[in-house]
Amino acid sequence: MKSLLYTCMATLALVAFAGASLADESPTSKLVLSLDDCVIMALKAAPELGEAQSDIALATSKLEEAKSYRYPQFELKALGGPAPTAYKSSVSPAIKTDESLFSFNALTWFTSADATLIQPLYTFGKISESMKAATHGIEVDRSRKQQRANEVVLKVHEYYNGLLLAREMKELVLEVEEILIRARSKAQNLLDQGSDTVDQMDLYKLDAFSGVASKFLEEAKKGEALALAALKARMGLPVDAQLETGTERLVIVDVEILPLKTYIENARSRRPEFLQIAEGLKARSALVEAAKANYYPDIFLGGLVSWAYSEGRERISNPYITDQFNHLYGGIALGARWKIDFGITGAKVAGERAQYNRLLSTRDFADANVPLQVEKHYLDLIEAKNSATATRGAYLNAKKWAVTAIANFDFGMGPAKDIFEALQAYSSMRADFFKSIYNYRIAAANLDYATNEPLRIP
Repeated sequence: MKSLLYTCMATLALVAFAGASLADESPTSKLVLSLDDCVIMALKAAPELGEAQSDIALATSKLEEAKSYRYPQFELKALGGPAPTAYKSSVSPAIKTDESLFSFNALTWFTSADATLIQPLYTFGKISESMKAATHGIEVDRSRKQQRANEVVLKVHEYYNGLLLAREMKELVLEVEEILIRARSKAQNLLDQGSDTVDQMDLYKLDAFSGVASKFLEEAKKGEALALAALKARMGLPVDAQLETGTERLVIVDVEILPLKTYIENARSRRPEFLQIAEGLKARSALVEAAKANYYPDIFLGGLVSWAYSEGRERISNPYITDQFNHLYGGIALGARWKIDFGITGAKVAGERAQYNRLLSTRDFADANVPLQVEKHYLDLIEAKNSATATRGAYLNAKKWAVTAIANFDFGMGPAKDIFEALQAYSSMRADFFKSIYNYRIAAANLDYATNEPLRIP
């Protein structure tokens, strides 16, 4: 009997999931949700998916920024302030060299505006490679969002099936407790009648086992409450929401098991992690090329318009003389801008190449470990399926044994110890049976997650 109780306790540990703080809202009606419904609600409420969507928006903004460098850049600078007065007589008919450069008594005001327009023509890949990197970065974040969604779905499967397992364990403890109560009552009657098939020690044993069963019943109720709270938290429901599962019993639903090779191939072609690595390598390669482009100049078409006016200065029309306080001129030109540094660009290129090589190592790690993960879940699925089949027959036979032992005891034909032995075997086998079903369903969900298949909903 103690083995039974320890088995129940270990099983309940599978469903003791941590709950989260939820909003204080009053439920309007009882919700009856299937596993599919819970998955849909959890995906809508998952905060990590909102974070992932923000990452996509950030990557999209970087792409728009990179695209914008293809367009002209306009800059306007306006000034206003004091300026010395000046007249044409200072330079015509001859340039005077003894004019005072500055005097507080001869100040006036000026206003100026300078406008420049730069149109990039060719940047040796700075713009195009940055655009390419941002484009692949968006795909990386999209696949990362898909990965997080798969993790949310997997968690819902664990919580939902954990809740069903907790309820099965509670029903099992209730059944054992009821049998013990009936057996105790029968033993007391037999003892009062002076039967030699029972003694006071049998009553002590029944009372002891009933007390321990009551203890584990409370733990079973606690496990059920925790699993339900975790499921509500995952779906974003308030703590006091009235929630019922569409599936009341933990039953095994057969799923088609394909060859292991098929699952490994599916994982390599479908897993979001592999898409992240592939797109990440393309993005990092583009960033390396963008960094190397800094070794070369930027070719551009530039335009300039400069205007300044000062009332106290006469305008001079001479191509050799430019008055910074009173003028109007402009022009257009083909230019090259080349920033030469000593080691900075090389260091940036080396840094981007290191990030690229790091991602190559990540790809090698995934190539080696994802098939191992798939094989583990595959073997877990087969083992759990075979265990469920084996333990089902064992617990059904143990139930027959328990029924026979109880009947013999009721008729005064069997000792009380037969009940203890039969109940211990029956409870242990039935607990193992439901644990095998739980393991089977979770293994199927894990295998679907590992191969990026839509998670099957039994």
